Amino acid sequence: MKKFTKRSNKIAKDTNLFLRRLFSNKGNQSQLSQPMKYGVFSGGKRFRSTIIVNTGKIFNISYKKLIVLGAAVECIHSYSLIHDDLPAMDDDEYRRGKLSTHKKFNEFTAILTGNSLLTLAFEILSSNNLKFSAKVKNELVKSLAVYAGHLGLAGGQYFDLTYENEKISKKKIINMQESKTGKLFSFCCESVGIIKGLNYKKRNILKKIGLDIGLLFQIADDLIDYKGDSKVVGKLTKKDKKKGKRTLVNLIGYRKTLILAKNLKNKINIRIKKYGDKSIDLLQSVEFILNRKF
Repeated sequence: MKKFTKRSNKIAKDTNLFLRRLFSNKGNQSQLSQPMKYGVFSGGKRFRSTIIVNTGKIFNISYKKLIVLGAAVECIHSYSLIHDDLPAMDDDEYRRGKLSTHKKFNEFTAILTGNSLLTLAFEILSSNNLKFSAKVKNELVKSLAVYAGHLGLAGGQYFDLTYENEKISKKKIINMQESKTGKLFSFCCESVGIIKGLNYKKRNILKKIGLDIGLLFQIADDLIDYKGDSKVVGKLTKKDKKKGKRTLVNLIGYRKTLILAKNLKNKINIRIKKYGDKSIDLLQSVEFILNRKF
C-alpha cells in the first residue's frame, strides 16, 4: 500500500495546488475567502479525487483534467462537512483535529462558507480550466447537481438527522447512507463515463461501483466511530450511539457490520477487475478504505 499512499498523496497535493491557485487568482474578493480556504484546506486526504483519477486512468483520461474535476467534487465535500458540523446538524466542534468552521468563525459564516463552496464547484466545472465540450460540461454539471442535492447528499443528510433515535430497518439505513455518502462517489466514477461518452448501460455500471464504494466508505466511518481513537481520528468518536444515529453498527453490531463490509468490498473488486490491468489503482483505493484509521 506504500505506492498507493504515495500516489494518493500526489493526487491530494495536486488537487490542493489547483484550488490554491484558483483562490489566489480570485484574490481576497470577499470576506468569505478566508473561511472558504479554512474549510476546504482542512487536511483531508482528497479520497474522492483519488477515486476520480484512478477511475479515469482505466479510460486513459488526462490527469490534469481529472484533477480539475476532483477539485470541484472536493468543494462539494467540504461544503457538506462544514454544514454537517453545525449545531443544528451533528454539532461537532472539531474536524480533522482542527476547530470546525463554525467554531473558528461563527455559525452564519459557516453556513455562507458552505454555500459558497457548493457554488464554486459548479463554477469550476463550467470554467475554461476544464477543457471539455459544452455538452460534456453540461452533463457533468447536471449529474453533480442531482447527486449533491435533495435526491443525493442533502437528502441523505436529511434522513440521517430524521432517523435519530428511531427504529429503522437495515434497508433504510443502507438507502440513507447510499444517498448521504454514496451518491457523491457515484459521480466520481460515472463522471468518467460521461467524459468518455459511454452509453447508459456502461455509465450505470460505473455509477453502481461508485455507489458501493461510497457505502463502504460510510460503513468504515461508522466502524471507526465505534472503535476509533479520537486523537487519531481528529474528532470525538463513539458519538453515533450517544446521539442515537442509525448506523449498521448500532443495528447489527460491530462484528456483523465488519463482515458485511468485507463482503461488499469483495463484490466491488469483482466488478472493477473486469476492467483489466489498468484497474489496479482503483482496486487499491477500495482496499485502503477498510485499512484506514481516520
